[in-house]
Amino acid sequence: MNPEPERAALVRRQEMQRAHVLGILGGLDEQALREPAVPSGWSCLDLVHHLAIDVERFWLRAVMGGERDAIDSFAVDGGAWTAPPELSPAEVFDLYRREAALGDAAVAARPLDAGPAWWPDRYGPWRIGAFREVMLHVITDTAGHAGQLDIVRELRDGRQWLVVD
Repeated sequence: MNPEPERAALVRRQEMQRAHVLGILGGLDEQALREPAVPSGWSCLDLVHHLAIDVERFWLRAVMGGERDAIDSFAVDGGAWTAPPELSPAEVFDLYRREAALGDAAVAARPLDAGPAWWPDRYGPWRIGAFREVMLHVITDTAGHAGQLDIVRELRDGRQWLVVD
């Protein structure tokens, strides 16, 4: 069986979710992007930073791609849920786009039934399955967070991403 249509579908779905994340935040000023969005305190910008580091870099570049620099970043990076205050919103969005592109490149030739290239010991034994399952996890995680951003944006100014009449 040719795995390429399945790979193309998975990649396309993730690209759509990434576009959703960036699109729903378009036009918000820095204050709106940095304001806590929920009682737990995360902001829209924090969520984009989390997607860049904990989703794109961790799952695609480190776990599946086995990229040494991505793996090494998890030894020092803490607090991926918090966008560093010295980064502008444009820099956080650029980080997300860059990590997405690097993640895509890292897994471009990875067989869909391949296991991880790396897994952190601190998380115990590998529990997810093959690369296709990791992609489904990444898509689901990104889509869930895109939905959270939809709600925050609608509460802020009424804007909706997908509106069906």
